Amino acid sequence: MQIRLAEFQKDAICRLMDAMASPKRDIVLKSCTGSGKTIILTRFMDTFCREYGGTVFIWLTPGRGNLEEQSKAKMDRYVRGSRTKLLEDVLAEGFEENDACFINWEKLTKKGNTALKEGECTNFPERIQQALEEGLTFAIIVDESHQNDTIKADDMIRYFHAKKIIRCSATPRSGKQALVIEIPESEVIAEGLIKKVLIINENFARNISVDSQVSYLLEKAVEKQRSLRGEFLKRGKEINPLIIIQIPNKSRLLQEEVEQYLQKHGLTYENGRLAVWLSDKKENLEGIEEKNGRQEAVIIKQAVATGWDCPRAYILVKLRDNMNETFEVQTIGRIRRMPEAMHYENDLLDSCYLYTLDEKFTEGVRHHLGRNALDAMTLSLKPEFHEITLKSEKKTMVPVTRDDVAALHCMQDWYSKKYGTDTRTMENQKRLEVSGYIFTDSIRNYTISGRVATLDEVLESRHQGLHVITIDEPLDTHKHGRAYHHTVAELGRAVSLSYRQMNVILRRLFDGGVRSSGKILMLTTREVYGFILNNARRLKEDIRHAMADMLEQEIMQIDAKTIVDFFIPRSCVFTYDSRAKKQKEMKKNVYRGYLASAETRSSGEKELEKFCEERMEIDWFYKNGDQGAEYFSIVYRDGAKNQRSFYPDYLVGIGGRIWILETKGGFQKSGKSEDIDLFSKRKFQVLKAYLDGHGLQGGFVRLDEKSRQLCICMEDYSDDIDSSSWRLLEEVVEEAYAEISESES
Repeated sequence: MQIRLAEFQKDAICRLMDAMASPKRDIVLKSCTGSGKTIILTRFMDTFCREYGGTVFIWLTPGRGNLEEQSKAKMDRYVRGSRTKLLEDVLAEGFEENDACFINWEKLTKKGNTALKEGECTNFPERIQQALEEGLTFAIIVDESHQNDTIKADDMIRYFHAKKIIRCSATPRSGKQALVIEIPESEVIAEGLIKKVLIINENFARNISVDSQVSYLLEKAVEKQRSLRGEFLKRGKEINPLIIIQIPNKSRLLQEEVEQYLQKHGLTYENGRLAVWLSDKKENLEGIEEKNGRQEAVIIKQAVATGWDCPRAYILVKLRDNMNETFEVQTIGRIRRMPEAMHYENDLLDSCYLYTLDEKFTEGVRHHLGRNALDAMTLSLKPEFHEITLKSEKKTMVPVTRDDVAALHCMQDWYSKKYGTDTRTMENQKRLEVSGYIFTDSIRNYTISGRVATLDEVLESRHQGLHVITIDEPLDTHKHGRAYHHTVAELGRAVSLSYRQMNVILRRLFDGGVRSSGKILMLTTREVYGFILNNARRLKEDIRHAMADMLEQEIMQIDAKTIVDFFIPRSCVFTYDSRAKKQKEMKKNVYRGYLASAETRSSGEKELEKFCEERMEIDWFYKNGDQGAEYFSIVYRDGAKNQRSFYPDYLVGIGGRIWILETKGGFQKSGKSEDIDLFSKRKFQVLKAYLDGHGLQGGFVRLDEKSRQLCICMEDYSDDIDSSSWRLLEEVVEEAYAEISESES
C-alpha cells in the first residue's frame, strides 16, 4: 500500500534521521493525534535500516488492548518487505539485524508474566543479551509515552542498553535533556488531515436550565449528526458521522438514561445503530472504523482514549467528571481526524463538535487547543445583503507536480548532451571528473588565509595575499546525514521537486545499489553521500539547466483562471470567545448576532472590525473565509508557477461602494515589519490589478504599533510603514466618503 507522505511527515523523518546522529540519547516526537505518527515512525525505521545496518528497533505500546498488533499491521501495510515481530516471535527466534519488534508493555510488566522469568525456554532478557553479544544495537520507540512513563517502564528499558530512545505522544512528558521534534498542529491542519476547528457547545443559550444533561446534550448531538450526514449525502459521499458519548465510571444509571434517549431516536443495539465499548460490555464494534459504518453513536468510558482510529467520529458528548489533563487531549483527538484525510472547504464538515456541561473539561480543552477550540453558533445573513456580488477568481491550473520519470529523463539527456555520458559508468566518472566534479572519500570544504584590509576583499577574494585552503574531513554517514538530507532538499526546491522525488532521482542516476536504466555512475551509498555534498553547487546548476525545457513547457500550459459570481454566504458558523465578560453585537456586520469577541482574529483584524463598527462613513463589513469555494478569492502564482488562491480578509461597504481590504501584521516600535507572509508583495499586486480591473478600491491594512493607528497601502507596496505608500486609514475613508457624497449631490 503506497501512502503519499505530507511535507511535514517527510520533514519529521529527516529530523528523526538527524537526531539519530546527535549525541543526545533521548528524543521526543510531539505529534498531535491524526498527524500520521505511525506512518512517520514506520517510514523512519525503514529508511534508517536501509541506510545503516546493525540496529534493532523496539516499539513499545501501552498495556491495554492490542496496539502492538495494530502498529505491526500498519508497518506491514505501509512498508514493503518490512521485517516485523511480536513478543512471541522474539522469544522463539531472537533478535536479528533491522528487526522492528512491536511489544505490548503489559505483557512485560503484568503480574505473573513468564517472559522475564527463568525457565526451560529462553526468556526476554536472555534474547536481549544474545543480541548485544552479536553486536546489534537497540533503538527504542515508546508509543503513547505519557502512559508508559513509569519507573517500571524505565527499569525495563535499561535492559536494552539502547543507543536511542524515542518517546512519542500528543502530550509527551519530556526531560530537559531530550532532543524535541515537534510537529506544528497548524501544518497537520494545512494538509487536511485533521479538522480545522473544535466547536464547543454550539448554539447554547447564554443562560440554560436543564432537567437532564443527557437529553439536553444528546439532542444537540443527534441534530448535528443528521446535519453532517445530510451534507455528506448532498456531496455523494457515503460517510456516516459518529457520535462518541463518554460516561463516567461506575455510572450504570447514566448509561441506561443514554440508551433510553437514543432508543427514542431509533438508535438501538438491536438495529446496529448504537455501539458500546465498555470493559464489561462490547456490542456492534465490528466495522465501526469504516466510513459508512452503520453505527451512529458509541458509548465509551476510557477504553478508546488511546490507539483507536475512527476518522468518521465528529461529535463528542462528554458526561464524565474529574478527567485528568492528558486524557482530555487524547480523547478530543478521537474526533479531530478527517474522514478522507482532506478538507471539504465547508465549515460544517471541516469542524468537530463537543457538547458538555463540564466546565473543568472545556477549560482543559481550551488550554491545550487554544484558538482551535472555540464556542460557536450559526449566524444568518441579513436580507439587505443577499444581493451583494463580486466576480471571484478560482484556480483552474493543476498544481505543478513533477513527473519523477520525466524529470529523470531530462537529467539523463542533459548529462549526455553536456558531458557525453552513456551506459559506460566508469568512463562517465572520468568525464565528470575532468569537467570539475569531485570524487573523494572525504567531505571537502574550503577556507582562506591571508591579510586583508576590508571585508569586501574577503567576499570578492581579490586580494593577492589571500590563499585558498582545502579542508578534507573523513566522511561519516551518521555525522553528515543531516547535511546530505538538507542538500537533497535544496536541490529539489530549486526545480520544484520534493525531497523524496529528488532523492529517488539522484539514487537512480548515481547509486549502484539502486536498479535503474540509464545510470550515469555506480557509486556505493557512502560514495553517493560524498558526491552529493562535494558537488552540491555544480549539481544544482546542472539540474536547473536540465529541467529548464520541462519547466518552460509547464509554464506555457498554464490555464486561465475561472471567473464565478460570488455572493456572501446566507449563513456561517461563527466562532467566539464565550469567556469575554462583555458580549457586544456589532451592528454593522452583515450577519445578525455577530459579536465583538469573534475568534479567530489577529490584532489587526480586531482593530479593523472595531474601526468599521465605529466609523459613520462605513455602512457594513464582511469577514471573508480563508479557504473554500464559497468564499471570495483572487488567483496568483507562487515562485514555482503554481496557482494559489488569495482570500482577502474583508469586504467593506462605504457610500454604496465595495472596498476590499487585506489585513497584515503590524510593525514593531522599531519599525520592523511583523508580517510573516512571504507572498505579501505578490498578493498586493494581484489585489491592485483586480481593484483596477473592476473599478473598486481597497488595499492592505496594518496596525502601526508606534501610533496605534490603522494604516492603508493602496498604490505602491512598501514594507516601510514610514514611507509615503502608507496613509492613515481614517483619512482615506473620510476623503472617499466626501468624494462620493459630492458626486451624488
